[in-house]
Amino acid sequence: MDNSRRPGHGFRNLYGRRRGKRLRHSQIARLNDELPKFEIPASFESNPDRSLLDRAGIFGADLPIWLEIGFGSGEHLLRQAELSPDIGLIGCEPYLNGVASLLGKLQSRPLGNIRIYPGDVRDILDVLPDGSIERVFLLYPDPWPKKRHRGRRIVNSEYLDPLARVMRRGAELRLATDIPNYAAHAVETILLRSDLEWTARSPEDWRLPWPGWRPTRYERKAVEAGRKPIYLIFRRK
Repeated sequence: MDNSRRPGHGFRNLYGRRRGKRLRHSQIARLNDELPKFEIPASFESNPDRSLLDRAGIFGADLPIWLEIGFGSGEHLLRQAELSPDIGLIGCEPYLNGVASLLGKLQSRPLGNIRIYPGDVRDILDVLPDGSIERVFLLYPDPWPKKRHRGRRIVNSEYLDPLARVMRRGAELRLATDIPNYAAHAVETILLRSDLEWTARSPEDWRLPWPGWRPTRYERKAVEAGRKPIYLIFRRK
């Protein structure tokens, strides 16, 4: 399943871990039995020619599509799917423990508007058509705090160039972080681009969450630790 590390299968450096704690037998069973029901064919094994996906065929209907990059255990993805049944949600998460956790939740809350890719989001961006995504969520991404590792952050051209391609005009990239340096880097990077813009007009625009926001488990821990969340919205021009 870890195609990003297999020479001959579209080698791509995967930043971060694939696994945390050892997967339990029940988690492995979910990945083997349940994941194929939700998985998008974006890996180099399932789509070696990197053929573009049929946008309408992803969900069996021509739904507006939102993308969540790094969904963790899936709590935000599930909430969005429940609140917006007329929206198709693609969740991308290379951390297999998180994928197994989401699959466990889906067993008791079956939702037809969720699709999963258990790998690097760049694989998904390879095969999505131009202008096919209406909203993107990037919630508390790995901050990669060391200066030598900042090139691994998702708010860099390696990710933003293909992401901007698949976002339709007016689509939003919603970023939440508790790391001021990460937020500053994101804003500085976006301001240098001609295809994305920062929407903030006043400090409240990054201090207050967007409508309908519910704090994630990670955000609650960050607040308890004394860190302040920052909410940024960038728009595709």
